[in-house]
Amino acid sequence: MKILVIDDSPFVAKAVIKAVEGTGHSVIGIALNGQIGIDKYLQLKPDVITLDVTMPVMEGLEAAKRLFQLNPNVKIILLSAMGDESLHNEARQIGIKHFLTKPFKPEDLLQRLAEV
Repeated sequence: MKILVIDDSPFVAKAVIKAVEGTGHSVIGIALNGQIGIDKYLQLKPDVITLDVTMPVMEGLEAAKRLFQLNPNVKIILLSAMGDESLHNEARQIGIKHFLTKPFKPEDLLQRLAEV
């Protein structure tokens, strides 16, 4: 799968890259906020997006709403340091079905990619 990482943390982007190395998946782009992420989504056409919640300029759930408007079938894995149920419920209402709490284990990310 071609993966777009939308996260303001370079550490998280590196963790995603490291997790998918040698698995046949590849990170094709990194965006530091939701607005840039939407632009890169349109440009790069990834198979799946890993999306942070808290970012500058445009936060993750707003970006997700806009991405689902562009493509109702977009595949998003929400990565958040906050694993609370209210966040997951709000994300589900937007259309997000896959979640990971940061920090995540590489095998957990690979499992979510398989589920997507």
